[in-house]
Parts: sequence; C-alpha cells; structure tokens
Amino acid sequence: MIQATVHYGSDRINSFRITGHADSGEYGQDIVCAAVSVLAITTVNGLQRVAEIPIDVENRDQAGGFLEVHLPPKLEATTELKGQAILQSFADGLRDVATNYADFVTYDEVTD
Repeated sequence: MIQATVHYGSDRINSFRITGHADSGEYGQDIVCAAVSVLAITTVNGLQRVAEIPIDVENRDQAGGFLEVHLPPKLEATTELKGQAILQSFADGLRDVATNYADFVTYDEVTD
C-alpha cells in the first residue's frame, strides 16, 4: 500500500511524503506504482528545474519506497507561486489516483 501525505501550512503546501509500494501488479506491470512515481518525479523535477526551488529531498528506495520533500520556509513571491502551482497539481493527481485505486493508495492532507 502506498501512503501519500501532503503537509499544509497556513497558506501553502510545505512538504509531502510517499511511502510503501502499491503491489497492484507484477514488477514492471504495476500501473498504480507507475502513476504515483511519475507524479512524484515530475513534481520534484518541476520544483527544482522549472521553479528553481532549493528543495530538501530524501529518497530511500531500499527502505520500502520512501520519498520526502520539503520546501524552504520562505520564497520570493513569483517562485512561491510557481512552486505552489506545481504542488497543487501534484496533490490533485495523487488524490485522483487514490480515489480510483483505493485498494493500493491512501492520500491524506495534514495541516501542520
């Protein structure tokens, strides 16, 4: 089971964490895992390459699938808008995957 959690501050997404594996199909055939992986990798790349945000990324594939991403606490206004647009799209995508594949993905939003 993949567990995805998006952490909100008072007016922004501060971080997210993804743990576990979907196990919805054989290795290489697991479309749920592929969907979550593509969303996560695209988000990390978008934050770093498009928005140019110096995010803190912890990735431990060996630990049962673990990815945690933290944004800096304060960003310049335009950079913040870019980052939040990327993160809101990510959260929407994760929510949709969790809704459609509830046996394999949980999605939670936490306010810090």
